[in-house]
Amino acid sequence: MTGFGRQPRSVAIIGGGPAGLMAAEVAASRGAAVALYDAMPSLGRKFLMAGRGGLNLTHSEPVPAFLARYGPAAPRLGPAIEAFSPEAVRRWADDLGAETFVGSSGRVFPRAWKASPLLRAWLRRLDGLGVSIALRHRWTGWSSEGELLFETPGGALAAPKPDATILALGGASWPRLGSDGGWVPILEQAGIAVAPLRPSNVGLRIGWSAPFLERFEGAPLKRIAAALGGSVRRGEAVVTAQGLEGGIVYALSTPIREALERHGEAILALDLRPDLSTEALASALSRPRGKQSMSTFLRKAAGLPPVAIALLREAAGRDIPADPAALAGLVKAAPLRVTGTAGIERAISSAGGVPLDALDGSFMLRDRPGTFVAGEMLDWDAPTGGYLLQACFATGAAAARAAAAVSKNVQDDAMRVIRSV
Repeated sequence: MTGFGRQPRSVAIIGGGPAGLMAAEVAASRGAAVALYDAMPSLGRKFLMAGRGGLNLTHSEPVPAFLARYGPAAPRLGPAIEAFSPEAVRRWADDLGAETFVGSSGRVFPRAWKASPLLRAWLRRLDGLGVSIALRHRWTGWSSEGELLFETPGGALAAPKPDATILALGGASWPRLGSDGGWVPILEQAGIAVAPLRPSNVGLRIGWSAPFLERFEGAPLKRIAAALGGSVRRGEAVVTAQGLEGGIVYALSTPIREALERHGEAILALDLRPDLSTEALASALSRPRGKQSMSTFLRKAAGLPPVAIALLREAAGRDIPADPAALAGLVKAAPLRVTGTAGIERAISSAGGVPLDALDGSFMLRDRPGTFVAGEMLDWDAPTGGYLLQACFATGAAAARAAAAVSKNVQDDAMRVIRSV
């Protein structure tokens, strides 16, 4: 019992990824009795996987530019991100003992680079806040009385109806880590619309020639730019057996996916020397070639590495043009035909999910009061670079603040009724 005989507000959180863990911390810190359920044997599995190459928590760019990364979802996500900003994420991590720093790209990392020390400290904090954790509990829906239903190693289980529920079950990428999209039919059966889950931040499929792959599979393409329609990004990529992987193609996930859906293919233009104008490059390529091979000439005159020169041949589909202007144009916009993407099970994240219009401003389902949705379950899309985790943290925190407030109001109303009798 808490003040004046009131029971603590009860908040159930389903899903133990970044959004669910943040929701648990925020709700518990506001006095709620929090029960966290997850289907896996341990929490934060995808979070740990994300940290293997350096845990990119957020980004240091100004908030207006930051929010623009979310495209059409920015107006709905903006208030949550402003309330739990990139600076707030850094303070939060620092408080957990995971001091952060800003990398040369503006991305924010823990100095330890790994996710595991931060996750261990986070779980200790949740334990100190009294959060109850139930693992190997796969959510299967609601009973007719509003109880939460689970499949457990011991069989089916019905948990008492909480004052508020936060769903934070992730998308459908890397299903072996727990985000398998199994919640989609549950919500659809309950009459809640769900936009189809699609791969995002995912590798591209490009039909490389056998000689190119034999020599250059695994080779990096550094300091390049890529364009599709009006979208242009700078970064790096890696040649794979299927096509391309890397931050530069992840950043163009949305326009690439939309082009594939409309036309069945996408033409990605790679700028292999984004630091030079087309005119400057044409001037450099106007030098006498003499007896040099085209590869040697491009390496010396344009500063292109062997993989970039070979890629020009792949893009041209024929001999590389000798005319300086045409050659400069090819270097600045080498067209690659993208025929598809890797499957959603290999994507870093997924687009689609619960439409933001189905939720009120606090991320509560309009058609199911008391049930909130956070994290990658929501239909928003963002590139890598800290934007994914930031939105998961921020929406989890926002849903938890609202869930705690809603449940408190319910309890207060009940007490007023009792006192008036």
